[in-house]
Amino acid sequence: MARVPRIKKLESTRLASTYGGWIYCGECGQSIGYLCYVTYDHFRFAYKCKCGSRGSIRIDFEQENQNISSDKKLITIKNRLCCPEDQSPLFTVLEKNLDSYNYEIECVKCKTKYAEEKTL
Repeated sequence: MARVPRIKKLESTRLASTYGGWIYCGECGQSIGYLCYVTYDHFRFAYKCKCGSRGSIRIDFEQENQNISSDKKLITIKNRLCCPEDQSPLFTVLEKNLDSYNYEIECVKCKTKYAEEKTL
């Protein structure tokens, strides 16, 4: 059975599918990342594209709980940012198409939240 997002907000951004797949800048159409379909419960992503446009995504499947926040960084496996606890693939950021970005994502398996902010 497919999951249905409780909250889904896209600003100046397109998503290839309902809650996953390729992420595109809504202004220039460049691909800026890839969001895995079933490995997260909460995802926030804000960015500034190379074209100058700013956009964001917020998708939540569960009520925000007091889940574990981690200071650890996501690990990279085959260009995917993955959970360091269980290696679940979470998403990919195409940094070559961005000037800056920040994210917060919660792994569905271990219920741990990871966050990072980056200027390129």
